[in-house]
Amino acid sequence: MRFCLMIEGQEDVTWDQWRALAAACESHGIEALLRSDHYLSVEMRVERGSLDAWATLSALAAVTSRIRLGTLVSPATFRHPSVLAKLVTTVDHVSGGRAELGIGAGWHEAEHRAYGIPFPDTRTRMDVLEEQLEIVTRSWQDGAFSFSGRHYRVEVLDALPKPLQRPRPNLIVGSRGGPRSARLAARFADEFNTFHAPPAEIGERFERVAAACEDAGRDRSTMTFSAMLTTLVGRDRADFERRLDALAERRGAASSVEVGDDWVAGTVDEAADRLREFERAGVERVMLQHHLHDDVEMVELIGRELVPRFR
Repeated sequence: MRFCLMIEGQEDVTWDQWRALAAACESHGIEALLRSDHYLSVEMRVERGSLDAWATLSALAAVTSRIRLGTLVSPATFRHPSVLAKLVTTVDHVSGGRAELGIGAGWHEAEHRAYGIPFPDTRTRMDVLEEQLEIVTRSWQDGAFSFSGRHYRVEVLDALPKPLQRPRPNLIVGSRGGPRSARLAARFADEFNTFHAPPAEIGERFERVAAACEDAGRDRSTMTFSAMLTTLVGRDRADFERRLDALAERRGAASSVEVGDDWVAGTVDEAADRLREFERAGVERVMLQHHLHDDVEMVELIGRELVPRFR
């Protein structure tokens, strides 16, 4: 199993905190630092702000040397696909070939209304996503192409320069594994990511995508299967309980946060046991969703004591 840190950037993560988190990942064997791509708090905390995802990643690319950097996920509603492809290519060049793109249809209607971004119905957003995947992937290929769809039109585009990574940066399609998402992942993605479900359900989602690969004539072994999981780890039980209280305080909860069956939580030993359950369900790469973004010590603990158990 490979380890990534996933940060909810819309919950008031500052530039200094981004640098500290990146440095902890670099120094402690964590493969990648991924971030959400939202403009408003998903916890409905109106006082919290968000730095733009791709601007942040481009800046981090210039001050890191090892970790991979990307989104989980960029909503197709936010940017024109040609612009998105160019942003990823830019981060790939600045980083020396470490960019990844996670992309989805978008879901947070309130931020679209607030920022004046159109938010069509689900079917239309999925249509937009499909056209975006087509344009982004073809933009990264050698040579010129044209595309004419319902939502986008590209004429004889040869988007230069191409990404440093060949054949392209890692492309992640994130969803709960519905039929259309599974088909899009099988057609376009290097990696399928799902989230917030216990191991058995995660495995079922993977199987739906694997079946879509088979239907498309694709070898399932060419797809990486990953999961984003809420994570809270302590050196011992007291350290874990302290972090649980900190998370409750951050969320404004009146009582302790309830640990779900889709979490990686507890002491290092307990977290390792939980991760092995997800590994048996087919998780090859895990995105550890770290909500206490000012707690760099937990990132160091994960890298120092948890990651080595899965090498």
